[in-house]
Amino acid sequence: MLVNKFKYALLRLSRPIKQLLAVISDIIICCFSVSLTWGLGQQSWFNWDLPQFYMLALGLALSLPLFAVNGLYRAIFRYSGFHVLYTMNSTLLIYTVLFFLFFVLLIPDVPKYLGILQPLFFANGTIFLRLFVRRWLGGYGNKKDREGVPIALIYGAGSAGRQLATGLAMSPDVIIGGYLDDDDRLHGHYLNGLPIYNPAKLAEIKSKQNISQVFLALPSASRRRRAEIVDALLPYNLEVRTLPGLMDLTSGKVQVSDLKELEIEDLLGRDAVPPDLALLGKNNSGKVVMVTGAGGSIGSELCRQILRTEPAKLLLVELSEFSLYAIEVELRVQLEGQRKVEIIPLLADVRNADRISEIISTWRPQTVYHAAAYKHVPLVEHNPAEGVLNNVLGTLVIAKQSLIHGVSDFVLISTDKAVRPTNIMGASKRLAEMVVQALANNEGKDERTIDVRFETRMSMVRFGNVLGSSGSVVPLFRRQIQNGGPITLTDEQITRYFMTISEAAQLVIQAAALAELKSYSEPSSFQKVPLTKAEVFILDMGKSVKIVDLASKMIELSGLTIQNEENPQGDIAIKITGMRPGEKLYEELLIGDNPVPTSHPRIMKAQEDYLSWYELEPHLNELISAARNNDVFRIKDLLKLMVKGYVPEAGLVDWVWLEKNAEFA
Repeated sequence: MLVNKFKYALLRLSRPIKQLLAVISDIIICCFSVSLTWGLGQQSWFNWDLPQFYMLALGLALSLPLFAVNGLYRAIFRYSGFHVLYTMNSTLLIYTVLFFLFFVLLIPDVPKYLGILQPLFFANGTIFLRLFVRRWLGGYGNKKDREGVPIALIYGAGSAGRQLATGLAMSPDVIIGGYLDDDDRLHGHYLNGLPIYNPAKLAEIKSKQNISQVFLALPSASRRRRAEIVDALLPYNLEVRTLPGLMDLTSGKVQVSDLKELEIEDLLGRDAVPPDLALLGKNNSGKVVMVTGAGGSIGSELCRQILRTEPAKLLLVELSEFSLYAIEVELRVQLEGQRKVEIIPLLADVRNADRISEIISTWRPQTVYHAAAYKHVPLVEHNPAEGVLNNVLGTLVIAKQSLIHGVSDFVLISTDKAVRPTNIMGASKRLAEMVVQALANNEGKDERTIDVRFETRMSMVRFGNVLGSSGSVVPLFRRQIQNGGPITLTDEQITRYFMTISEAAQLVIQAAALAELKSYSEPSSFQKVPLTKAEVFILDMGKSVKIVDLASKMIELSGLTIQNEENPQGDIAIKITGMRPGEKLYEELLIGDNPVPTSHPRIMKAQEDYLSWYELEPHLNELISAARNNDVFRIKDLLKLMVKGYVPEAGLVDWVWLEKNAEFA
């Protein structure tokens, strides 16, 4: 108890005091090394003559400045690792050479071998002291202090694995038991005192050492390879985590809490295609760019990616004050030290035509990305009028104003839920696509056409779920696992497409850059014809994933077991709650079956039917009127009339209608 109190008192001392103690300890070691050298050489242990004082003065005059210059008094003993040991040895080698030379020249009539013995004793003393402090203050001094601490293996015996082991060597929260590595040549060898094992023998290693965790240290491995490794670790019921940032690693002060949970893309094993920089910058570099819904999941990531292409101005259009503030602050931090880009935060409702017209006419953006939308299926199903007004009317306003004011490129962010929709959200997004298609392909057959004198490329980009978005299941599952479960799942058969949010944003920008301008040869009516043809781009989302499999992997890679009939004592149960209103078992990306490839391997072009503006406009006006009056029955009827393939799978669940009719239920 007294020893522990003394240890904690030392740890609480200020850095200057600790450095002073290090200097004093080196002075004492130097005195003992001189005394021991002289005693062994001359058989005189207690009587100091002038030569001993010369030796002490020489030792201190060389060692203290050398240690200070090489940073050995700035190093933190209990975190000192291989680098500090290397510096220590190099410094002591220089000390030995200089001490011997000056000893021979300045101290005559004394055996010369004493000039080697003193540096030898001094080096051993200083190294021993630092190793002792490292073990004692770092928590290795008492084995009882380490009882119950989890033991982990590091997968990857490369430089990243070695740095991770060094950083965690002093952690009181974990013991590093060794490495796993696929290289057969390394098996049976040691790295910094830790054994390197064959992953094929993990079951045997786990039982012998009681391994409970594996840390992945494979920064250069592809996502596909990382997914293969993760799958191979699943049967062992181990908690799997991955590297922190490189800056944390190199600092040598990594804690177990710094290690991240596995990224979901590591579970999916899907490697992102490097972006085409020319496509990324085509519609953005040096231009005025506007993003609606700039504070949302997709909109904010679009802003981050666009900012890297160095636009002249970036207009952030957002209805939520907090979301707009948050993304503005983040982007300004991202801009620090880079070329000046003017960021203009604008509070606006995309349904307000006057406000949108004012914004576009003032700054004259060349490119508009329309990401503002309500995307949460159950919420929109319960609030259908607002969903329709925001998704359909908002798109109509932004698209019309973009045409009227001569925006060069208009891009609608769409969703896979727009394909054969079963819910209001999907139907409203498909109708938003149809609005853009009808406006872009309006061939002036009716006097109600929009007065447009500019050429505008209009396109839509359709994709599935993005990881980390506000509606993603992954953060929900993680919270449920941390809370002890259960994980709630609507149906065991439900599947979804997944893509990282950064890759989705990059592909949206690149897809929009692939859009082509289609002109019509009608010179008599060119002033009333938008010379455009909207294109629908589809992002390659890879293979769809069963959500129940995703949930199971997340449980097992947290070092926990699934509670089910076969394992009633498991840790986390998966609870089936039933399908929510409007939810589909699986999503699709294509309405037809004739996608056309583009020059980008992850981007396809869809060829899909649409209604002309002449056919669409009357129904559209009626739908907007019904939504403003919250006529939910008429809203559904009109959506079924306009959106081909819309088959609602839920009854009427509008909250307002339900409350008003509760007495008749």
